[in-house]
Amino acid sequence: MTRPLPRGPAAASATPRGAGPERANPEGANPEGASPEGASPEGAGPEGAPPRGTAHENASPAGPGPGDADVVAGIAGEITPEGADALAAIAKNPGRALIALDFDGTLAPIVSEPSAARPLPGALSALRRLAPAIGTLAIITGRPARVAVELGRFAGIPGLIVIGHHGWERWEGGELTSPPPPPEVEQARARLPGVLAAAGAADGTWVEDKSHALVVHTRQTADPEAALALLAGPLADLAGQTGLDCKPGRLVIELRPRGVDKGTAITALAAERDPAAVLFAGDDLGDIPAFEAVHALRATGRAGVAVCSASGEVTALAGHADLVVDGPAGVTALLVRLADAVRPSPAH
Repeated sequence: MTRPLPRGPAAASATPRGAGPERANPEGANPEGASPEGASPEGAGPEGAPPRGTAHENASPAGPGPGDADVVAGIAGEITPEGADALAAIAKNPGRALIALDFDGTLAPIVSEPSAARPLPGALSALRRLAPAIGTLAIITGRPARVAVELGRFAGIPGLIVIGHHGWERWEGGELTSPPPPPEVEQARARLPGVLAAAGAADGTWVEDKSHALVVHTRQTADPEAALALLAGPLADLAGQTGLDCKPGRLVIELRPRGVDKGTAITALAAERDPAAVLFAGDDLGDIPAFEAVHALRATGRAGVAVCSASGEVTALAGHADLVVDGPAGVTALLVRLADAVRPSPAH
């Protein structure tokens, strides 16, 4: 889907969708194969337009400064006017902003072995720089929260909240809140091996047990898409029989409890923290509820931007986004641009 570019400086600076990060990324955006060690250099962004709505009303009175930077400039991708306004609102008043990010495929490149996932080093560096300024900085992931903290090396980022299992768990300040898995997951766990065997699951198919959810992976099979299609019906039947949701993803199908998703997670965070502007970035079909939640929050007078970390494996997500960037490298570029634009909040 083609999104109209806003008028003014953002329109002049934004580049068309498909421009590679090697042409558009500011410093700190690293190629997807980069080592997770190190930090990205800092840069500066050009000036841009002020935000509108409630974010403008609550803007810092400090006057012109880094918060006025046009964070869209130099970012590869098309952006809606509402999305551009939200980025400007975050830069203008970061202490009243909520930035929430998916982990796999957004901060970290997708890998065949989930335990090998690491955020790009430039993304981690940008999060450390954003933490003192942003009112609420969060990771919302389908992984267990503690696993995401360990793989992402997030423990040293002050104030960061990690929401795990799509909203079932919360890690904050070193403390984990995690209710026990619902009994439906245990029922599905007991029956899943028989279902896979009866369906003729391809060699290389494997199950990731997340405690609160079960994820069937086909990325390591000879024909991952065909292997996934073979299992879609049987797994949907199992989910229906055990009272779970059956959610497809990037060469995975996840069986997880009903009623909790990334949309409810970001809505709950917004109700708790009362931000004037909200950003969520994700890469997969499971992030659509969060995109919809961002758009719903705009109806309440907040600024909001949904950012798609694009890939060739998932194309439907772009139609729900305000801004489409080139995978984790593009997300890193945006975070670096925001980190360059904001100043630490007095509240921090």
